Amino acid sequence: MSIWQQHTDIGAANAMMRNTIGETLGITVDEIGDDYLRASMPVDTRTHQPMGILHGGASVVLAESVGSMASNMVCAKGKAAVGLDVNANHLCKVRTGRVHATARPVHLGRTTHVWDIRLCDDHGKEVCISRLTMAVIDFEL
Repeated sequence: MSIWQQHTDIGAANAMMRNTIGETLGITVDEIGDDYLRASMPVDTRTHQPMGILHGGASVVLAESVGSMASNMVCAKGKAAVGLDVNANHLCKVRTGRVHATARPVHLGRTTHVWDIRLCDDHGKEVCISRLTMAVIDFEL
């Protein structure tokens, strides 16, 4: 059974990245499953740190972007989710290719959501584990 309440089209999800840091870093939504959202980001000069490896901050941007989007897709109309806390453990380096992030819910409450986001390289090796807590607020456009 799907957890999503809105925006379950990949094209619409990618359109939400326009004019954001996600677009600047080349983040794309790649897959929407019944209870997960998967996105990826290139590892290149936009996301490198000075030693030529993936910048930890770029990994956190990917993790928070995919988790935030997932959290907002779970929210009912008239609600929105905003970041409350994010942490990340960087496990190994990546120099090239793409990193792939999968967000899965840990807790979907009335006022908070908690997401587990796993980042892996093109070979499926985990490179970062992140946890994102979102506050659910009233919001109308």
